[in-house]
Amino acid sequence: MFDVLSRGFKNATMKLRGQTRLTEENLKPALREVRTSLIQADVDISVIKDFLARVKEKSLGEIVRVKSPTGQMVKVTPEDHFIKACYDEMAEMMGPEDVGLDVDGNPGIIMMVGLQGSGKTTTTGKLAKMLLEQGKKPLLVAADIYRPAAVDQLMVLGRRLDVPVFSIKGMKPVDLSKMAVAQARSVGRDVVIIDTAGRLAIDNALMDELVQIKGTVHPDEVLFVCDAMIGQDAVRTAKEFDRRLDFTGFVLTKLDGDARGGAALSIRQVTGKPVKFLGQGEELDKLEEFRAEGLAQRILGFGDVVGLMKDFEKHVDQAEAEKGAKAMLEGKFSYEDFVKQLKMIRRMGSLRDLMGKIPFMSGMLDQLPAEALDERELDRTLAIIQSMTKQERRNPDVMDASRMARIAKGCGRSLEDVESLHERFLQARSMMQNLGGMMNSPGGMAAMQQQMMQMQQGGGMPGMAGMFGGGGKQKKARPQLSAAERKARKAKRKSRKKR
Repeated sequence: MFDVLSRGFKNATMKLRGQTRLTEENLKPALREVRTSLIQADVDISVIKDFLARVKEKSLGEIVRVKSPTGQMVKVTPEDHFIKACYDEMAEMMGPEDVGLDVDGNPGIIMMVGLQGSGKTTTTGKLAKMLLEQGKKPLLVAADIYRPAAVDQLMVLGRRLDVPVFSIKGMKPVDLSKMAVAQARSVGRDVVIIDTAGRLAIDNALMDELVQIKGTVHPDEVLFVCDAMIGQDAVRTAKEFDRRLDFTGFVLTKLDGDARGGAALSIRQVTGKPVKFLGQGEELDKLEEFRAEGLAQRILGFGDVVGLMKDFEKHVDQAEAEKGAKAMLEGKFSYEDFVKQLKMIRRMGSLRDLMGKIPFMSGMLDQLPAEALDERELDRTLAIIQSMTKQERRNPDVMDASRMARIAKGCGRSLEDVESLHERFLQARSMMQNLGGMMNSPGGMAAMQQQMMQMQQGGGMPGMAGMFGGGGKQKKARPQLSAAERKARKAKRKSRKKR
């Protein structure tokens, strides 16, 4: 989603490479790159002007000397100052953070509002799942009676979560909401989430009904569900909803789509209301607490370690993860272990989103082949592995030409695809074993850093990055062969095909 912004900031820092100090003159090209990317991302023009003015003022300000934990002075380049100014101002623009929900009433009441198609009903289900994990007992209210599919959808979500859904056919939304709160109080449900109606555009009838519901049930939280894909229209719509309802915060949805990201940067500044949650995808666990610092880090290419750790805590069994990591670093990694890793990755989200949170990888996404981040390649890789015998999955070293030919026939892939996957698997296993050896040797961390820098300068991470792909179309590192060896290998493949 934030690719346009990330490229803009990356290009801006490139303009400052080699400069000895920041001046009005050499700062202009960098600021121009940032301005262009913000405009392309559909950020509000007044927000852009304020942001650039503050970045310029900070960048040209007094140079701050930095000391490392050992007490040594660290040289800070003009490029570092510029990035630090951008990061500080971006985090300030999207924050301060206020992700907490005030649902301590008897019961606590959350009112979901927004336009039709923004993802209110799905977000209602996601919020219910999050509250369940916090030990709450939510009750869902199907108050969107004008779109029959909305009631049915909420019923389906309620059954999936084992959460009751309050709905009475033919009852007006205001009366329905009032009765639902009374019902929740009598049966011991401590949070009520009201899924209200939306429209394709703002109209008086819609707003009057929402105002009446709010005035009747007095919700603790009024959350505006905002579709990030509609850019500045989302900001203008939010301002009107806020004028009539005075909502307490935003939920930005569809961040996994082709949204340009402008709404996420503008909406806090324009409305003064906090972004509380971010929604990605249709799965009920794809709702995360908004962190301005984490999002700023990702946009600037620094990754988001805190966000990554939260994903791990939510989706990964710690004991199993430690066991898998130990096996990888000892070189005992098997295809069975690899399948477990792939399934864990899928639970955590898309490959691009996951790698964007890894500091070393976030700045290298543009260098990876498209196939390496193609979700369909995961399915193709799994198909190849599932065509292996149990012995082959547990002991990859038994693999030979005849076994790979049989696997290729079994999964419907070419022999080259199977060979390619196995070659990259062995490379990755060897690399992780080498890293494990570095960590246990004197000066190991310095060697690891040097290796990562060499990989970045060389255009990507051979082996590991390719493992996430699995198609034979990817370029892979191969040993240089003589003409005679290439001819012999080609003849061998032809003879296999004839058999």
